[in-house]
Amino acid sequence: MPVSRPTRTDALLGLATFCLVAAAVATGDAPSAPAAYGFAVGFGALLLVARAWPVPALLATALGITAYYTLDLPPIGLAAPAAAVLYAAAERGRALWAAVVGGSLLAASVASRLAEGDDAGIVLGFGLGSEAALMLAVVALGDAVRHRRSLRAELARQVVVAAEERRREAARQVEAERLRIAREVHDTLGHTMSVVTLQSAVAQEALADRAPERVDVALAAIRSAGGSAMAELRATLGTLRGDAGVRRPPPGVDQLAALAEGVRRSGLAVELRVDGDVGALPAVVGTTAYRVVQEALTNALRHARATRVDVTVRATGSHLTLEVVDDGRGAAAPPGDGDGSPVRSGGSHGLLGGGQAPGGLSQQGGGSQGLRGMSERVALLGGTVHTGTAGTGGFRVSVRLPLSGPRP
Repeated sequence: MPVSRPTRTDALLGLATFCLVAAAVATGDAPSAPAAYGFAVGFGALLLVARAWPVPALLATALGITAYYTLDLPPIGLAAPAAAVLYAAAERGRALWAAVVGGSLLAASVASRLAEGDDAGIVLGFGLGSEAALMLAVVALGDAVRHRRSLRAELARQVVVAAEERRREAARQVEAERLRIAREVHDTLGHTMSVVTLQSAVAQEALADRAPERVDVALAAIRSAGGSAMAELRATLGTLRGDAGVRRPPPGVDQLAALAEGVRRSGLAVELRVDGDVGALPAVVGTTAYRVVQEALTNALRHARATRVDVTVRATGSHLTLEVVDDGRGAAAPPGDGDGSPVRSGGSHGLLGGGQAPGGLSQQGGGSQGLRGMSERVALLGGTVHTGTAGTGGFRVSVRLPLSGPRP
């Protein structure tokens, strides 16, 4: 630990101690001796090292006072040589040492004066009381200064900690927003590109078969899916830029019918059933439900080789349940990669496996980004996801969402 250097305050205290002791020597009844002024210099010099070594300086002062009176030099009292060093020791956290040394000096002084025949009333009533009060005051002042300095340091530390915590919280919020936007973009583009890929294949087959009416239907579906995707991307980018003019409310349960109709135009039969009052759902619950159904339909288009999907949405008193069941290959195929592989080209289902993992989320095989995004969305609300083979042989996605919003 580095040694503390004397400060300007220490120098001023040392000078004040020298002046007080020298003045007491000069005004005393006994003849002044050069040694007395030498002691005055020594008492003052000890204040220059009291910051680095408070206890040794305190003990040296006590020994110096004892030696001073042993040499029968002019009286200087106790307060003049001892007050400043008592303050310095207490200010450096040695208040108990200062109190013990000060008390010992007072006791020795009283005993010596009484032994020399001084009047007990004056010694005990006036001299002891005044010097004890002064020593107690300087020790208390030094201790108070130390506590005040410690309090300021603690407050400064708390300010730094609070600023760091605010920085970390801001970073967490930025990261959460980044993940939210990534999920939105993935869900939007993943679904749209599945529709575009499928309809492109339909258009290609129709051209080969010279069936222009099927080409028109496929191109209309591509145009509709592309327009919807561009609108959602503009809204997402508008949120990033803070442009209120291009923002729009996030999709919810009320838009599931339009989502199902778009999938039907891709050739996959979708039966949608909504039970219960879904008009007053929390916005975050409605958006999560929409994205879960969107991802499940996307996987049915891309990987399941299904011809029909049944979507059931049911709102109860405290939960919203979703069930998406297709008649495709079920969970027997190897896991899909969820990276936009061609439709009906032998790729596997994107939501495979089964069983509930810790935290209420199903652990699927593979590394599907769609499944991961679905699981993250549901987990944020404290809900659960179950996937597996349906009783009819297809694939089932079951989700249960609390209506109380995100969990803390």
